[in-house]
Amino acid sequence: MKKTVSILLLLLFFSMAATSPTGRIPVYAKNGIVVSASMMASEIGRDILKKGGNAIDAAVATAFALSVTWPSAGNIGGGGFIVYVDKLGKATTIDFREKAPLAAHEKMFLDKDGNVISDLNHTGLLSVGVPGTVAGLYLAHSKYGKLPWSTLVDPAVKLASNGFPFTYALHEQTKNLKQKVEQFPSTKKVIYKNGTDLYEPSENWKQPDLAATLKKIKKHGRDGFYKGGVAEKLAAFMKANGGLITQADLEQYQAVERKPLMGTYKGYTLYSMPPPSSGGVALIEMLSILEGFDLDTLGYNSADYVHVITETMRRAFADRAEFLGDPDFNPGLPVDKLISKERAAQLRSSIDMTKASPSDSSKFGQLYDGGNNTTHLSVVDKEGNAVSLTYTLEQSYGCKVVAEGLGFFLNDEMGDFNPQPGITTRNGQIGSRPNLIAPGKRMLSSMTPTIVLKDGKPVLVLGSPGGRTIINTVLQVFLNYAEHDMNIAQAVEMPRMHHQWLPDKLYFEHFSLAPEVQKILKSRGHTLIELPIGAVSFPGHAMSIAIDPVTGFRMGAADSRGADGGAAGY
Repeated sequence: MKKTVSILLLLLFFSMAATSPTGRIPVYAKNGIVVSASMMASEIGRDILKKGGNAIDAAVATAFALSVTWPSAGNIGGGGFIVYVDKLGKATTIDFREKAPLAAHEKMFLDKDGNVISDLNHTGLLSVGVPGTVAGLYLAHSKYGKLPWSTLVDPAVKLASNGFPFTYALHEQTKNLKQKVEQFPSTKKVIYKNGTDLYEPSENWKQPDLAATLKKIKKHGRDGFYKGGVAEKLAAFMKANGGLITQADLEQYQAVERKPLMGTYKGYTLYSMPPPSSGGVALIEMLSILEGFDLDTLGYNSADYVHVITETMRRAFADRAEFLGDPDFNPGLPVDKLISKERAAQLRSSIDMTKASPSDSSKFGQLYDGGNNTTHLSVVDKEGNAVSLTYTLEQSYGCKVVAEGLGFFLNDEMGDFNPQPGITTRNGQIGSRPNLIAPGKRMLSSMTPTIVLKDGKPVLVLGSPGGRTIINTVLQVFLNYAEHDMNIAQAVEMPRMHHQWLPDKLYFEHFSLAPEVQKILKSRGHTLIELPIGAVSFPGHAMSIAIDPVTGFRMGAADSRGADGGAAGY
């Protein structure tokens, strides 16, 4: 890295403030820093660090605050993953992915002829998986936290009780959401004044029902959500409105600590999530393929560079579709094989620099043998402990339903299961068995919280929302930093591209590929889709931190594709 001390000192002038605007200049902090999709939430996390909390404490407080200030994805009604690396380089993960209800079955979204019923697995209460967020945050805190639990939940309680200025981003989201939630009175009651009128930017928005729920969680911890009044109300609401989740589903839910996946790339060590997330497997597989190319010589965003990246993405996503699912329901998942250097060499040798490979829905990755709303936060504390946390409601505002009297949005994660057994189509529907619906099963995810080490110490904390694009966002931010000598803010801001095997299309941001590059790629058989300006949801909102190996300064970058995001440090 050529991150010179002189440049750092020059930029340090701007870092003494706790925050800065998004852009290509990072926020610098000497001690601790938090980056999330909401500046208000980031500041709450920073304040927890200043009170002596560690990275886990700050992540928990920030996540609860996001459930108030960024309700399209911040949540207590969804689930996600944590990757944690302590100051000594010891890594672990917390899996709090949602589960299918006990009454779920693999044909629940099909009509009498066996065809998928449009949007049934994404809207309404049948699409809701058993939430895992509260259990996951509680498990992480109980094992690795420092400050009292109530101290971490209290800022979110106050935000919901007292209200906060409605942001322009929230105004635009709720304006666009209005037609979709006409059938859900409990939702309209929460996000619209008098259940009908839009909140205008800067108006104070209070959420008393959510505040009451958070108070129970503050007082009773995990049991404040999965038992007692909250669980009873949620189960009753489900039963009355066609949902499947019962009190038994809630009481039986458990978050799980899992061994992280570990990969290497040119002197870096990466820790990421194992299944039921596909993110870690795909990321490590792609980096192992790319390790055999001289990407710098190819030329950044040249036709050869884009071709190699695209073909690498194609192969990893084909493997993702064929092999991955909940490991508790799929013993013997070939994870070690998929992330091996031998597998990478095999896949690398199948890349033809003169033409695009086919994406065949009947053959998955065998041809090469020899995805939406989520949010992410990153934290590094004063001692050097690091947290990468991604959690989600699936689509923006989940299933669009607020739990009556409880104030929080419910997920639509059942849509992440493969909906039609055995049917994989060219438009991207996957039907492979490892990710079919089963009672108590966790659905496959693309979330890719990742922490990167150099010489045994964390240097990068990475993650993003964006459905299946998450994996490729994390890949490109890492490559921008590690291969192309960009600071973390530049690495986050650079235009991105995405290919996911099926549909067989290469998506790229407006103006990011030169006309001549596009011409060459088309001649090789690639189908290009240029996204219009303003299509900000596609490439994700990366929330990242880098640690300068010389000075130890933390450098935070909140992706400017997200309007409310920010980095807060001290």
